[in-house]
Amino acid sequence: MGSPTLRRALLLLPAAFLLTCLPPAPGTYLPLDHPQVTTNFACRAKAFGALATPRCQQKSWEGPALSVPTLALSTVQLCPHKCQPCVRVRLALNATGIDGLELHFLVLNTNRFVRLQVFRRHKRRADAGNLWQLQFDCFTAESGQWVFVWLETLPNGALVLNQSLQVIHEKSGPKFHYTWMPAARVIEVSVPEGPNVTVRLCHQLALECEELHPPFHKQALVSRHQPAVLPYEYLLPCLCIEALYEHRDGQRKKKCPFQDQPEAYGLEFWSSMQFEDYSTSDEAQMAMSLRGRCLLYPNASLCWKDRAAAEATCSDIPNSTAPRSDQIYTLEEVDVHPRLCFKFSYTNSSHVECPRRTDPAWNVSLSVNFLQAHLHFHSRVPASFSSALCQQQPLLGQCVSEPPVYTITHPEGQGPWDLDLILPWRISRSCVLVWRSDVRFSGKQLLCPDISHKHWGLLALGLGLGLGLLVGVILLIRWGLQGFRRDTPSRGHSRPILLIYSPDSEEHKQLVCAFAALLHSALCCPVLLDLWELSHVGRLGILPWMYAQREHVSREQGQVLVLWSAGSARAYGLWQGKARAGPQLVPEPHDLFGAAMACLQGELRGTSGAAQQSDWVIAYFSKLCGQRDIPQALRYLPRYYLPQELPGLVRILQGPSSSTPSWFHASAKSLVRRLLRAEKKKGPRSRLHRPWRKATDRLAGSLFPLAHPKLRRPNCT
Repeated sequence: MGSPTLRRALLLLPAAFLLTCLPPAPGTYLPLDHPQVTTNFACRAKAFGALATPRCQQKSWEGPALSVPTLALSTVQLCPHKCQPCVRVRLALNATGIDGLELHFLVLNTNRFVRLQVFRRHKRRADAGNLWQLQFDCFTAESGQWVFVWLETLPNGALVLNQSLQVIHEKSGPKFHYTWMPAARVIEVSVPEGPNVTVRLCHQLALECEELHPPFHKQALVSRHQPAVLPYEYLLPCLCIEALYEHRDGQRKKKCPFQDQPEAYGLEFWSSMQFEDYSTSDEAQMAMSLRGRCLLYPNASLCWKDRAAAEATCSDIPNSTAPRSDQIYTLEEVDVHPRLCFKFSYTNSSHVECPRRTDPAWNVSLSVNFLQAHLHFHSRVPASFSSALCQQQPLLGQCVSEPPVYTITHPEGQGPWDLDLILPWRISRSCVLVWRSDVRFSGKQLLCPDISHKHWGLLALGLGLGLGLLVGVILLIRWGLQGFRRDTPSRGHSRPILLIYSPDSEEHKQLVCAFAALLHSALCCPVLLDLWELSHVGRLGILPWMYAQREHVSREQGQVLVLWSAGSARAYGLWQGKARAGPQLVPEPHDLFGAAMACLQGELRGTSGAAQQSDWVIAYFSKLCGQRDIPQALRYLPRYYLPQELPGLVRILQGPSSSTPSWFHASAKSLVRRLLRAEKKKGPRSRLHRPWRKATDRLAGSLFPLAHPKLRRPNCT
């Protein structure tokens, strides 16, 4: 250890470990009993230390030439009698100006050190030009030892190369060949030569290769003349062939040929897995476990089936990847539904697995009357539901939704409940999208009415009539379409309307809802009503919602319509502090009416009472309210007596050039008459908030565009 050469070796050790070692070649066997140097020039060799002097022979170089300069190490098996691992050295360098070279070998584990010198036999003769190529077989070492090798040129050490290698002795198991027969679902195994071999199929797990399930768990003896045929249940990426010698503690060899086969990740890959559903619709949680034959963990996300059939397309839901814990995939805030499924994906393969329980927490049905779509919800959990009309687009293969979105909220408390939502309906709109809106993930159900049994289908009978009747029908249709276009106002100039009211009673709220639906259907303009946006109001609060809508109306040059009533006068007095509240007339704090009056008062102060420039309008129904019920401070605002002054109200709401359909005035009159009859029939039971379903059903039964009254809720949706 004190020699200069050895000290130089120790200084080169850190650099050697940073170099990339060549992989060992355990399949190379050398039947040599003595070291040997093979070069492309006439050479002589000399060894120092515990190394026999090798034979030196000149031989034409075989295989690809090495780049210059190169020092390469590899592991081979030296097998004169008993195989032993050793280090082979290959090098290439430019021999110009050198007489020879010196190789140094150091075993780091034992500090064993030897040297080997190789010289050109004839110094004056430059055999094979100036390129030297040399191979030394070989320097013996034990498996697991690190061998450090460095090269110096002689005489002056002009070139120094170094390299290191960990010797690994890989024991080879039985050699065998296999043939996959997919049609017969078997694998044939054969051995080329040597002793008999036992083979089996297994599934490779983390630490062991697990045998196949019965009846596929068989072992077979394979000889040179007798191959074995092994059947398998599923073609999987972890399906392996294991072979071992018959004698005890024989070496094993295993091949897993299907890891990179696309066929191994197909239908059989998913069929081999077991899925168990733990989803609970009452807790809005979707959970599913997965157990497979291989230790592979797919990704899981949500998708929505467009129909209940097994072969239906399942559309991905964005940002719905489910986390996995103990082989269970779980997602919270999910509307659990038989058509809302998990899509498992691995590499380029996927599989859809839907909840096994077919009892959803809610359901909905659709019925259509002329210009009305009635959605009936039945739910056993508190929830919010949204819906929107949509147009079928055959080229896109979907139904494109149209604004606005209507929302209804299920109350907290004991259930189940039935809810009703009435949408304005047009013949051109064919379907309705419905979904649960109080959760993060939900699917949109498409409901399309079946109108084949309606009277509209009677038009098809005209096809069998004569030419004269056919011409008459065509002319009648043209006349009807012209009247419809004349009655339908332009959509391009519609302005929003913010509807303000006082919550006098449940019946009065139904009047407000019906009147809002009447305006929306007749004027084709957006009507902003808190009863239609309960979910939004619940999140923001009534005051922020009201001021946001007021700003929107002002920006879009719309109108604020105050629907005045006798109860509005009492509420105004309570707001002003000039009336005495009875036990049932105390207004809610921060209600819509009070917020609107405060907003109006602030605006009027800012405009010095310029009523002509105000966008506030008051309307009141005949026989339900009089002009004397309007406070003196508000009488300079535009006031309209309904239904007599309905055309004037329409002109100020939508502009002087606006027109109303012919049925609009008649519908408003009918609304007032039916509401009066309902008021007259109210007795003590109605004042105690008893059910009033029949009266409200008759109220909206014959009004074309009105929203159906809400039966058990204080809103119309």
